[in-house]
Amino acid sequence: MRQCFYSVPVRYAGQRIDVRLLADRVEALDGARVVASHERAVQKGTQVLDLDHYLEVLAIKPGAFSGSSAFAQAKAQGRFSAVHQSFFDHARRQLGERDGTRAMIDVLLAHRILSHDAVVAGIERALSVNSCDPDVVIVEARRAAQHHAPTPGVDGLSRFDRPVPSLNQYDELLEATQ
Repeated sequence: MRQCFYSVPVRYAGQRIDVRLLADRVEALDGARVVASHERAVQKGTQVLDLDHYLEVLAIKPGAFSGSSAFAQAKAQGRFSAVHQSFFDHARRQLGERDGTRAMIDVLLAHRILSHDAVVAGIERALSVNSCDPDVVIVEARRAAQHHAPTPGVDGLSRFDRPVPSLNQYDELLEATQ
């Protein structure tokens, strides 16, 4: 778009899709649904890549992960945080390069269904017990998400308060029949 390149999810590779050019954003559309949204690049020839768009391919070819442009951009922009890097390093030490990278990709895929803060909390908890299992990270991330989920307070439920029913009149009826 305008001599800049923007990533889309890998399932759209090779397909023609609509693009909406806004003042500060570029959106890729599948019908009416936005499938990718990027900050608009200003320099000609710039590549704006989202690591999440490549995870399915990188899971098949984990050797390409560390050297990928999308990974480099994610690190440079701070989306691949120091906590992520700690998990990645730990997983590669424990499982080897290929399986450690696959574990990291599984953790990154968890960002699709859980908040960033929850996944980071899950990574931190997994590392605290010396685990590099992505399932441990996801379970702990779900716990963290539930812990921080907004719950209705007592004030929010007070509109449902009703007085406790009295059974005194029924007792009087029973006494009258005896």
